[in-house]
Amino acid sequence: MTTRSYLYFPGCKIARGLPQYGSATRAVLGALGIDLVQVELNCCGYPVRDENFLAAMTAAARNLALAAAHGMPLVTPCKCCYGNLKHADYWLRQRADLRQRVNGLLKAEGLAWRPGVRILHLLTLLQEEVGLETIKGRVRHRLDDLPAAAHYGCHALRPGYMTGFDNPLAPTIFEQLVSVTGAMAVHWPLRLSCCGHPLWEKDKHFSLTLMRHKLDDARQAGAQVLVTACTYCQLQFDGVQLAHSADGEALLPAVLYPQLLGVAMGLPEADLGLSANRIPWVSG
Repeated sequence: MTTRSYLYFPGCKIARGLPQYGSATRAVLGALGIDLVQVELNCCGYPVRDENFLAAMTAAARNLALAAAHGMPLVTPCKCCYGNLKHADYWLRQRADLRQRVNGLLKAEGLAWRPGVRILHLLTLLQEEVGLETIKGRVRHRLDDLPAAAHYGCHALRPGYMTGFDNPLAPTIFEQLVSVTGAMAVHWPLRLSCCGHPLWEKDKHFSLTLMRHKLDDARQAGAQVLVTACTYCQLQFDGVQLAHSADGEALLPAVLYPQLLGVAMGLPEADLGLSANRIPWVSG
């Protein structure tokens, strides 16, 4: 198996709040011949984009400049990070004034943003770089008869002309990757709507309402598990769902995609961090 190297950008939330996403990502990609190189990077810039656009673009550009200096594509499992890195790449290509200001700030470190760094989300890497047939060949324990709801998250899909992740109105990448495990990707009308987590600090009631509508929709579609590939979405559907469920309410387990795939590949559950999920999922 040929090993390929990518600069790994976990983002800020994984180490502190969702370490199982990092361990599962490393376990699955390592088994597929992907070497994740980790260096000291900074925040992607997303949390301040609405407060200070220049700061957000500079933070993202610094990470892209470091990826260029290491001569590697950049891959992230966080869709919010992916979205902001793609935002920055788009606007730095479009606006000469922004390029000049950002590179002026990066110059003190001997860095500069230049076009050409490939930015990949974990799902994109799996579909486009590894390939569905290769993944299918590594599946040892097919998850047949498991109805699964693939939850896309917002920031990788929109705006589509910036992110280039998939068709923002009718994406298929996640369902394809779920299906390769043997699980059945159910159709559910709210699959593309917001999980509600970005609103948590502003309006908890509205955030919970959005989450509950989505969970009800997934259940009505017959899903026995909800599959995520976004740090924020997993925190919402796992920890927040558990903490704010009513007594006796049936919980819908949320599982990170590399956990689902890792189980199908026969990887040790300890490497996938399944026990760290707040709502248990029994893979069968």
